[in-house]
Amino acid sequence: MSSSGGTGEAEDDLQAPARLRALTSWLANKVSTVGARMTARYMPLTARADFAVLAALEEYGPLSQADLGRRLGLDRNDVSGIVKRLQAGGHVDRRADPGDRRRNVVTVNQAGLHYLDEIQSHADQAQAELLAGLDAGERRQLHTLLAKTLETHRHEPA
Repeated sequence: MSSSGGTGEAEDDLQAPARLRALTSWLANKVSTVGARMTARYMPLTARADFAVLAALEEYGPLSQADLGRRLGLDRNDVSGIVKRLQAGGHVDRRADPGDRRRNVVTVNQAGLHYLDEIQSHADQAQAELLAGLDAGERRQLHTLLAKTLETHRHEPA
């Protein structure tokens, strides 16, 4: 192996070995990292967590905090903190489950739906930037292939 020390090459010009670039999983990981950085430019970490919880409540209706955690793959303590923050911001309503007073049921309200739309616009901006090199058909194809791959392994831990 040779060292490039002192050659003056810019870090951007350095490329990973071809064997790594040939691995789809390696490429997917790199795209995920770039996507996370772009998303962070448009929305803070708290907004990303809020987005996940609000999207689940919008799609599935009222859910217990435990069910939110299971659907989103989040620890129940994390869900509790997100729900408390959303409730303090007036975006969700939380009440005791009439069938089991030990559980809280969380419901998104109109303010929460408005906030979800706002966060969605930021997420859309990040996605547009990430996928700028693809035309609309390629974007749909990439999305379809990634979804199919995930569906094949849906029982694997994330």
